[in-house]
Amino acid sequence: MNRSLHNNIRTIFLMGFFHSFMVVIPVFVPLLQGHGLSMSQVLQTQAMFALTIALCEVPSGYIADVWGRRQAIMIGSALNALGFLSLLWADTFLDFLLYELILGVGFSLISGADLALLYDTEVYLQEQGLPGGAGPGKSLSRLIAVEAAASGIAGIVASVLLLWSLDGVVLVQAFTGLMPLLLVFTLAEVPRPPSDNDHRENARQVVELLLFGKPVLLWTAFAIAVFGLLAVYVFWIYQKYWEMQSVPLGYFGYIWAAFALTVSVSARYSAALEQRLGTRGVLCLIAILPLLGLLGMALGSGWVGVMFGFAIQFSRGLSMSLFYEALNRRVPGDFRATVNSLVSLGVRAVFIVTGPLLGFALDHYGVRSTLLIMLAVFTPLMGLVLVPLVLRIRREVSARERAAIVAA
Repeated sequence: MNRSLHNNIRTIFLMGFFHSFMVVIPVFVPLLQGHGLSMSQVLQTQAMFALTIALCEVPSGYIADVWGRRQAIMIGSALNALGFLSLLWADTFLDFLLYELILGVGFSLISGADLALLYDTEVYLQEQGLPGGAGPGKSLSRLIAVEAAASGIAGIVASVLLLWSLDGVVLVQAFTGLMPLLLVFTLAEVPRPPSDNDHRENARQVVELLLFGKPVLLWTAFAIAVFGLLAVYVFWIYQKYWEMQSVPLGYFGYIWAAFALTVSVSARYSAALEQRLGTRGVLCLIAILPLLGLLGMALGSGWVGVMFGFAIQFSRGLSMSLFYEALNRRVPGDFRATVNSLVSLGVRAVFIVTGPLLGFALDHYGVRSTLLIMLAVFTPLMGLVLVPLVLRIRREVSARERAAIVAA
């Protein structure tokens, strides 16, 4: 059992790699446009994905907590494999909606469960005095770095495949989408004491934990939602923006790779940067960089505008690593997958409504105007979540110091 649990860490990293090794993503907008879809329809497919996630995210996270993380990841990986295979015959708007529906259920089952299993494995091995990985916090950062690196490598592979055709990209995606399903059989469930609570009591405890538990936990969840929503928006703007800047399609994958590797590096060294700048300093950096990126993309032209996207990606790596580590550190293992899923739900629920509006704005007002609108919206939003978060972190630290003095 201990050997199997130790292998969990490596297996989850490998699964994270293949889940993010999506060669179709760097060219997804041109792919759908090649099948006759407008930007509004492209964003509608993403709204379908977000709606599916919203409906399945919390139930799937709860299933992972109650029935086991391994079971949830296994079913999710099987659905993802089926979804990627469906791309081989997808041709119409309805076909791509079905593709997003299948992937939405699959990713909702995996989302939260993989983070929870990795964190639980590290905590269990530490408690038992057994050799593990780098520790819970660092392992989460490394998983984010691995996933971002996989996205970067996928971008390079996509550019190479484009030397032949877009069909080659779809074919490779269908093949690599099967790999997580093969790896999941090597995972082991972390031993946990059975809960005597019924479903209603579990729900009450989760709500109480988020709303009336540690204040830092709630505001960290808000921060993840705001920064995650910004990341989803620019994720679907990038390719349209590059087209507007007359960047050749063959370069899309390479730019995507550079962006993803930026996320990987910033996530990998986020803890070291926090130690150097302090919590308040790194939170200010996380807020300033994406706003600078949006402004630079809106006002810049050609490759200069493209380069400003790196500021958004650097902030993305920092925010994902630091916020998710802070969240999982404060959540009990019994509800870790559920809480992770609830946070993801916040992003997806907002995108259901605003995703098609984003596509409408891109089609009717253009990319630059849309970027400036986002800048105007997210500037106050970031202040609204980060200022209370910093204040509550200070109170938590002060309370911890007082407790240490009393104990001494």
